[in-house]
Amino acid sequence: MKIVYMGTPDFAVPALEALHREGYEIPFVVTQPDALRDRGKKVKFPPVKEKALDLGLQVMQPEKMRKDEGFIKTLRDAAPDLIVVAAYGQLLPKEVLDIPAKGCVNIHGSLLPRFRGAAPVQRAIIAGDEETGITLMYMEEGLDTGDMIAKRSTSTAGKTGQQLHDELSQMGAELLVETIPHLDAITAEKQNDEESTYAPMISKSEGHIDFSKTPDEIERIIRAFDPWPGSYVYCGDKIMKLWQAEVPGRKTDAADGTVLGAGESGIDVAAAGEVLRITQIQVPGKKRVAVREYLKGNSIEIGTILG
Repeated sequence: MKIVYMGTPDFAVPALEALHREGYEIPFVVTQPDALRDRGKKVKFPPVKEKALDLGLQVMQPEKMRKDEGFIKTLRDAAPDLIVVAAYGQLLPKEVLDIPAKGCVNIHGSLLPRFRGAAPVQRAIIAGDEETGITLMYMEEGLDTGDMIAKRSTSTAGKTGQQLHDELSQMGAELLVETIPHLDAITAEKQNDEESTYAPMISKSEGHIDFSKTPDEIERIIRAFDPWPGSYVYCGDKIMKLWQAEVPGRKTDAADGTVLGAGESGIDVAAAGEVLRITQIQVPGKKRVAVREYLKGNSIEIGTILG
């Protein structure tokens, strides 16, 4: 079977490796254009491009696929049986979707129709979903609206955004190569649009912790945004990043954001009438450290307001 693969970030690398390992013919790999760093002085390849080159595969990087007639002609001439897409970063126009005989299959990082969109992994953690997973689906012109081919789930319990991302990335690759040989025999399931939710792209500003939220909500935000964009508060005029927290299950009458205590076990902060315990932090110019290590050479006064 001839497969064209489209993907860009780290999430999309394991599936490309798996297709290559299984011996599928991959005429070329499609990824987003290279990024410029250091004011345009350095070029950074997308992770999928780096892996494709390592595997000896040809790479194509159309700026805007729907306007690139030369690319679309090359794709049509390649006559792929299947196009596989994982976090590519561009919507595929209908003329591309119609090219492969067996359709276009997307690897999506949620249990659709929940969390369609750009950031399903982090949004599942933030929402408090006990499980999430991978959905393989046929692509259509809508955003993550196509018929579902296969699903696999996993628990979100205690996992950071990075840990869950990495797990789902591998899970998607495994599910893909298990499913492709049986595509013709599988009856895809339509999504129930009434059950759909949206997972918008994450912005850095979302990492600013609001202590009017409950400790459970804040703990999930801290996990979801590890490593990016990271969660933070202002302690005086300085930013303090929060990397780990716990919920001790205590009540308080103190104002939201008030430091109630700081010691070996962490920094206790009032949040929505309860207590959040911060256990790992990072201050400007330093590495992440456990609060107990930070307090060996620093102090945080009880009554300080974090905001």
